[in-house]
This record gives sequence, structure tokens and C-alpha cells, in this order.
Amino acid sequence: MSFNDPIAELLTKIRNGKDAQHRYVDISFSKIKVKILEILKNHGFVENFLVDEKNYKVRVFLRYNKNRESVVQNLKRISTGGLRRYVGYRDIPRVFNGMGISILSTPQGILDGDTARNLKVGGELVCTVW
Repeated sequence: MSFNDPIAELLTKIRNGKDAQHRYVDISFSKIKVKILEILKNHGFVENFLVDEKNYKVRVFLRYNKNRESVVQNLKRISTGGLRRYVGYRDIPRVFNGMGISILSTPQGILDGDTARNLKVGGELVCTVW
């Protein structure tokens, strides 16, 4: 099945997997998805992910607490194909007062909001995760 928006596909599959309490979800491979997953892993929102470039798949292991509740509460796509949203480094939103993260596509690559703010670089606001 082909999707017009691969980032929305990634976020939707993670959202559906955590709602159904699956251990992992499989998504199609792309470099931008892997960069977003690296940010999510570094911030503790996903347990791990495995890349299978031979079959163009990525397996994302979701993270849960002791009570089998997902660490990810919500994922929201901000900039869409029909409405792009660009922000300067001063306007990067703080998600839940620092409890969540915003992910941006900048000239220096895919970055989380805090890193982009520290580097004083703005870009396209891709999504927010909390």
C-alpha cells in the first residue's frame, strides 16, 4: 500500500500500535523516518528500532511502563502536504512545558526542538510528540 505522506504513516502506525498495546510495529523504510525514530529513541519515546534495508522495512519496538501503559501519549503531525508550517528558532513550541518534543526539518537535518533552538536554526515543524 502506498502513502502520500510517509511521516503521517509513521506517526499513525505508532499511534495505532500503542493504542492496541503491540510490542512492535513494522513500517516501510525511508531515511527521514529513520532520523525521526533516532530522535524518538534518544528521548525515550520508543524502545528501539531495527532497519532491514534489504526488504525496505523498519521494525519499531514501542516503549511501555510497568503498568503496560504507553510512554507516548500522543503524536501530532503539524506540517502537512497541503499546509506547510515553518517556524524561526524563537518560535519553536515547547511541548507540555518540556515533557514532550517537537521535531523539525532544518537545513542541518532533522532535529528536535531543543537542539534547533540551541543551534539558532528554524525550519519546517514536522510533528510534536508527548
